[in-house]
Amino acid sequence: MHAARVAARLRSELATDVDLVRGPYGQFKVLVDGATVIEGGKWAALGVLPSGAKVVDAVRVRLRTT
Repeated sequence: MHAARVAARLRSELATDVDLVRGPYGQFKVLVDGATVIEGGKWAALGVLPSGAKVVDAVRVRLRTT
């Protein structure tokens, strides 16, 4: 659910294509051009995930450098 909301926010705020890929339980990772820009880390399995704003900011920074 969180991934879908973050994907929608990326599409809306950055006008970028987003693909959702199902991974193992507790995995949350965002890649831009194959490079990881942010991930949930060990707390993701407990539902502690990066906020939508933090994900958008990380992707925005990566897009500027590519």
